[in-house]
Amino acid sequence: MSNIENVKTVEKNFEEQMQLNKIREEVLKRYDDYRKTISFLATDAPIEILCLPKTIENILICNKFLRVYDLLNMDFTKVKGLGVRRCRDLASCLDQFIAML
Repeated sequence: MSNIENVKTVEKNFEEQMQLNKIREEVLKRYDDYRKTISFLATDAPIEILCLPKTIENILICNKFLRVYDLLNMDFTKVKGLGVRRCRDLASCLDQFIAML
């Protein structure tokens, strides 16, 4: 092989590698979007499904947390009326629900 052929081969391999990297990034992005969508759909249920004590349930409803997905990635300590014990109970019920998925 001549040097020109070697350079062309290297360039072709480089372009193919760049295309593969773009495809890989796109697949990973779409997988992440899919995972988020599935998580959202799986937790699209009323908070009553968590079998929370009435006081916690009422506090959440008053603060406009009506669906389970509203509670995901939320800092429970910032909700007025939820103390340490209620936050722990809420987290426990939410963990049990998510474990069922």
